[in-house]
Amino acid sequence: MSGGTPENRGKVGREALLEAAAAIFFEQGYAATRIDDIIERAGGSKRNIYDQFGNKEGLLTAIVSDHAGRALAALSLDDPGPGGLQSMLLAFGRQLIDISLSPALLGIYRIATTEYARFPDLVRRFYDLGPGLASTTLAKVLAAADARGEIGPCDASAAADHFVGMIRGNLHLQVLLGLRPAPDEAERTALVSSAVNIFLTGLGHRG
Repeated sequence: MSGGTPENRGKVGREALLEAAAAIFFEQGYAATRIDDIIERAGGSKRNIYDQFGNKEGLLTAIVSDHAGRALAALSLDDPGPGGLQSMLLAFGRQLIDISLSPALLGIYRIATTEYARFPDLVRRFYDLGPGLASTTLAKVLAAADARGEIGPCDASAAADHFVGMIRGNLHLQVLLGLRPAPDEAERTALVSSAVNIFLTGLGHRG
């Protein structure tokens, strides 16, 4: 039954509106989505949406912030101390590939690439909250490993960017463009393991 029936025309909660809006944005794109499409799926009214988000752009901003925040909450990264760098990178790499290939993050990536000219500040916010922060956090761990002599002297920020790029790489782009399905568990594990081995070899890992 459509969310637009008279019984459902009352006030609808924030999460229900965001869930409906995200699903439609990801299905048909931001530009093609109308407020009425969201109301039809979630219920409520235009006033309901305007009161909580201001407009359609406000909905998109909330979706980007919420999904990026949830992704980061699931992405844990602490300095493992002496001898723990390899196992930490394996765990971090697996978390990173799973988050990057999640339907929600793929949907936001697609919107970001098509709507950058219209919403440059929002796209920058997504990058800073997601991919950018992942690299920045990893750089701190690599700098600590460098200071301990566990890896050779390196530019920790550049090295972190390289690692994140190795994990995402062409596979992420192919899935993003719909050229192939998301990899299964075995392929993800093999990709991360290979990336970590190559990365640590390049850094002269001595752990």
